Amino acid sequence: MADTLTQEQIDAMLSSVLSGGDTASLDTHEEKEEIKEYDFRTPKKFTKEQIKILERIFENYSRHLSSYITGLLRLYCKVSLASIEEQKYFEFSNALPDYTIMGIVDLGIEDDDIEESNAILQLSNSLTFTMIDRMLGGRGTYQDTDRDFTEIEINVMRGIVERFTSLMSQAWDGYVDTNPKLESIETNSRVISAADADETMIIVAMEVTVNDSKSIVSFCMSAITMDQIMKKFSAKFSSGKRAGSPTKETERKENLMSTLSQSELTVTAVLDDTMLTLRDVLNLQVNDIIPLNKPITDNVQLKVGSTCWFDGKLGTLNGKKAFRIDNILKN
Repeated sequence: MADTLTQEQIDAMLSSVLSGGDTASLDTHEEKEEIKEYDFRTPKKFTKEQIKILERIFENYSRHLSSYITGLLRLYCKVSLASIEEQKYFEFSNALPDYTIMGIVDLGIEDDDIEESNAILQLSNSLTFTMIDRMLGGRGTYQDTDRDFTEIEINVMRGIVERFTSLMSQAWDGYVDTNPKLESIETNSRVISAADADETMIIVAMEVTVNDSKSIVSFCMSAITMDQIMKKFSAKFSSGKRAGSPTKETERKENLMSTLSQSELTVTAVLDDTMLTLRDVLNLQVNDIIPLNKPITDNVQLKVGSTCWFDGKLGTLNGKKAFRIDNILKN
């Protein structure tokens, strides 16, 4: 049955409306569901599983960057993956300042099915000028970041971006063979045109913290190219799984069991557990008797390692002590 408002609640609501007050205090038992808008004109090309793979790749890359920058600047540096998004190229380009260090990178993937493997590695100006000042003997401070770069500054950054590029091969190792190379350094984001304005790109943002100052290193690649690359190593992994079943999988299990069958295990027959005081233990003599809580007719547990696997009876066989298994306790 629906709730009925009392006359006092009706009067309070009317008074609040007439006075322009807030009616949020009235409990109407309505809950708003959070709805996320979806743009059908630009559907997402990558699944959650693919995004997770990219996260693992660039988290690995972030760790390599962190070690390199820390050693280069001799300052504590932390690099962490911030986000992975699909954006139009013009959205990425418009968000950049007029002058910024952008490395045109070729991942060097030699495969006929992958037309090109070019990408953009962009460094925020705060990180760039921190590195330049530090490399030229300063403390890693800067003032003016809204200007073009000098030839000396570009040459300093060229070596750093080349090292950034070479570290990508370690991040992609295990997924696809790469031989990344820095093709060129660009500083004017309004002139460079690495892709069509409406082309969908994969944008990976990594947050760099140096001297408590946070900056961003971005990796930008065509979504079509990235999809081609991911399909390649996905197919390689799936074909590897198919090759192992069923024949190779059976051989693998047989080899594993053959190796394990040669392992030695300690087998212990446990009569019972009992408690003794330290005084009793110290006073124990030969021929003393320790009474147990278990009747002589009960089964004795047989332990393999530290786990009880069987129970049964103790006895003798051919003049040797033996154990007869009655029940299996561990499945």
